Amino acid sequence: MKSILVPTDFSEQAQYALDLAYGIAKKTDATVKLLNVVEAPHGTSFNAMGEVTAPDGMDSVFFAQLLKRMKDQLAELVQNPKYKDIALDGEVAIGNPYESIARSITDQEVDLVIMGTQGSSGLEEVLVGSNTEKVVRRAHCPVLTVKEAVDAASIKNIVFATSLRDDEDEHLVKELIKLQSLFDAKLHIVSVNTPSSFENDRYYKKEMKAFVEKHKLENYTLNVYNDDVEEDGIVFFAEDINADMIALATHGRRGISHLLSGSIAEDVVNHAKRPVWTFSLAKK
Repeated sequence: MKSILVPTDFSEQAQYALDLAYGIAKKTDATVKLLNVVEAPHGTSFNAMGEVTAPDGMDSVFFAQLLKRMKDQLAELVQNPKYKDIALDGEVAIGNPYESIARSITDQEVDLVIMGTQGSSGLEEVLVGSNTEKVVRRAHCPVLTVKEAVDAASIKNIVFATSLRDDEDEHLVKELIKLQSLFDAKLHIVSVNTPSSFENDRYYKKEMKAFVEKHKLENYTLNVYNDDVEEDGIVFFAEDINADMIALATHGRRGISHLLSGSIAEDVVNHAKRPVWTFSLAKK
């Protein structure tokens, strides 16, 4: 691992993400990049002297002060002696948060994104969504979301939730093996059995055994968990075994298909208290 991206809004959750990135960077010698995005009103631009030109009715002085404050906060984080033993830099971008994060992932050839999130539920989750959810759904690299403080050295048990579908491809498994190796962790492979797609335990255990043999996985347990809803089963199983992290794939659905079918990965990110690692299977 060479590069870790940590988007930050200087919130408590963003600090948790940075601290986890710090722990991982110490293990891997990766460079950590902090990214803060300032959303500019439509029509904002900069002249040749670098001065802010705001649209009519917008206080350009206020926007310039906001930009300076964000840059100062970012510089303070980068220069914090706490992180002196890793390579840490930062950037303040202006524009749409998701687009800025996606651009940074591509331009910096990022290996892992770590994001803090508060999660959401109910109507707000459906109507509003979040930049975290967009990154989880579409990023071209693994995304690790955190809600609470996490010590990288304490991650020893990872739940890997799988439906054993054919489209969980070789690329996903390679990334999963890298994740397991990074933390020297045990994988707890689980399929959630629901009434709408019921199969007996014998079927699941047979398919799981074929899965681990095909991909030559090591240091794992095989599990079937019964629940009414797949995403609840994943979260509850992780709670039951006191796992340190959840890992799963997302299919990167967009638009109306996303609204109609939902996303198990995004629901797990929203509702799980522990860190969630996701990898998008969307066509690149």
